[in-house]
Amino acid sequence: MMFGRVKPLDAILATAEKKSLHRSLGPVQLTLLGVGAIIGTGIFVLTAAAAQKAGPGMMWSFVIAGVVCAVAALCYSELASMVPVSGSAYTYSYAVVGELLAWMVGWALILEYAVAASAVSVGWSGYFMGLLKSLTGFQLPELLSAGPSWSLTGVDFSHGIINVPAIFVALAVTALLVIGTKESATFNAILVAIKVAALTMFIALTLPVLKVEHFEPFTPNGWFGPAGSSGMGVFGAAASIFFAYVGFDAVSTAAEETKNPQRNVPIGLIGSLAICTVFYLLVAGGAIGAVGAQPTAAGIQPGSPEFAAQCAALAKQGATPLVCSNEALAQVLRSINYTRAGDLIGLAANLALPSVILMMLYGQTRIFFVMARDGLLPEKLATVHPKWKTPHIVTMITGVFVAIAAALLPVGQLADISNSGTLFAFLMVSVAVLILRVRDPKRVRPFRTPLVWVVAPFAIIGCVVLFFNLPVEAMLVLPVWGGIGLVVYFAYGYRKSHVGRGIVETHEEDFDAPPQPLPPH
Repeated sequence: MMFGRVKPLDAILATAEKKSLHRSLGPVQLTLLGVGAIIGTGIFVLTAAAAQKAGPGMMWSFVIAGVVCAVAALCYSELASMVPVSGSAYTYSYAVVGELLAWMVGWALILEYAVAASAVSVGWSGYFMGLLKSLTGFQLPELLSAGPSWSLTGVDFSHGIINVPAIFVALAVTALLVIGTKESATFNAILVAIKVAALTMFIALTLPVLKVEHFEPFTPNGWFGPAGSSGMGVFGAAASIFFAYVGFDAVSTAAEETKNPQRNVPIGLIGSLAICTVFYLLVAGGAIGAVGAQPTAAGIQPGSPEFAAQCAALAKQGATPLVCSNEALAQVLRSINYTRAGDLIGLAANLALPSVILMMLYGQTRIFFVMARDGLLPEKLATVHPKWKTPHIVTMITGVFVAIAAALLPVGQLADISNSGTLFAFLMVSVAVLILRVRDPKRVRPFRTPLVWVVAPFAIIGCVVLFFNLPVEAMLVLPVWGGIGLVVYFAYGYRKSHVGRGIVETHEEDFDAPPQPLPPH
């Protein structure tokens, strides 16, 4: 039976035991690692979409998303400490709930990594074009710098056809990844410092000019959106903002290198999430207080044709509200006469976001590589280039997919689609923790989720609630994508699976090192 096809945990761990890492990280280092990984793309590019969904109430959205991330992170950490090898949630699921559900998790992770890379590419495009216009006065026609507007009722090409800069950055990063370019720890630390410094500057400049009246009404779309709408309100914004927190994986996957993980991992996770939540609240509060964050109209989904039409009408009147901006934080500073500071925010985004795309693409190719190595995808995809020593075939395929999605979809919709895959993967991890506690209670757990029978169900409920507060289009993507995945699995993976054929040997290839941390979202 396919549900009985469980990859033996001992076989998975055999490789990790040969590559065990020195335990050197304390609570402070772990917290800083988490802060560096979490603060990233989401806060730069999703502030406008969140404002359209929730108005000033997006401040509550940051809190809700942070709490769900915290409980999911505690579950993630237990499995990460037990199974510190390639494959992330896919590998954990294979060891606990079996091949079919592991395949579905791996398939869903494509939505997390690849679609998220597309979202970051679109976010980079917005900041790049804004900086270019500010510095040189040049700007591409809107038809070539934005994708069309999408909804269940149709597609509108009148305000955008294709996002050329997003295609460029996605393919450029793919080319770098094919020839083997990876970030060094020092380079990554510099980029983290740039992002944190840029956001700190933003807070310092916006909070002194805060106007209380900009916070009224606080929840113009309510907590769950107006009747008949989907993915709106405070919880709808929380489901989108979830994208801004997911880098907590960096702490989870570092459990193997942590001194006293039972004490320090929760400190690192909760500490980094708490710091980032406060940071995000200050940024959101500064943006709202400085220029306001009211939706164009109640219940109108960002990225929809109606939304694009309303923003275009406002632009003709010489107004570009926060919710319509492609470079929200930079525009806020320019609006309060800090033009050069706005340019610096744009420059920080332009420097930092390509590295995020690189890490997302790298994570995606890692998942594909492990699935192909397990026989669930054609092993040709796992071919390593003789000169560059990278899985070039799967990297190029992924890069083209990312570029196409970035060219044709707005950033908010891409983030929501990415979140649908992420929430499913985190839900499965939370379920796997409980199953493994019952099935294998004596297994060594370097980190044990505290109050697991409270924390894991809370994480499951939180993931479900956020999923059902995504827009209908994003919710539908997951089952449709899952259906395609099932067709691929039964047409190929079910017959070719190594576990199904009784092949359970461990692998020592170069790419089977402990996984890279999830990129900052």
